Amino acid sequence: MGITLVELTPERVVGTMPVEGNTQPMGLLHGGASCVLAETLGSVGAALHGATVGRPAVVGVDINATHHRAVNAGTVTGVAVPLHRGRTVSTYEVVITDEKGSRVCTARLTCLLIPA
Repeated sequence: MGITLVELTPERVVGTMPVEGNTQPMGLLHGGASCVLAETLGSVGAALHGATVGRPAVVGVDINATHHRAVNAGTVTGVAVPLHRGRTVSTYEVVITDEKGSRVCTARLTCLLIPA
C-alpha cells in the first residue's frame, strides 16, 4: 500500500499513501485503498490511546467511508482525529485529501480496545 506514518499521537495520526499501485481498473484510487489508509490511521490512534488506559491491543469493529472525489495520481494524506476515546471503545474520524487539499474521502472507524 505504501503508507507512510507522519505524525503519531492519540489526538492526531497523519499518514500518506501513493495513488499509484492503489488504483482500480479505471485508474482511479480504489475506495478499498482509502479504507485501508483510514483503518490504519484510526487503529494507530486507538492503540496509542489504548496504551494510556491499559488496553493497547485494538481491533476494528466498524468502518464506513464516503468517497467524495476521484484521484488518479499523486499522493493522498489522511488525518485521523478522535471522536470518542473511552476505556473499551474508540472512534476516529479520518479525512483523506489529495495534493491540492481537496477532500477525497471521509471515514469513521470504531475500534475495540483489548487488555494486553
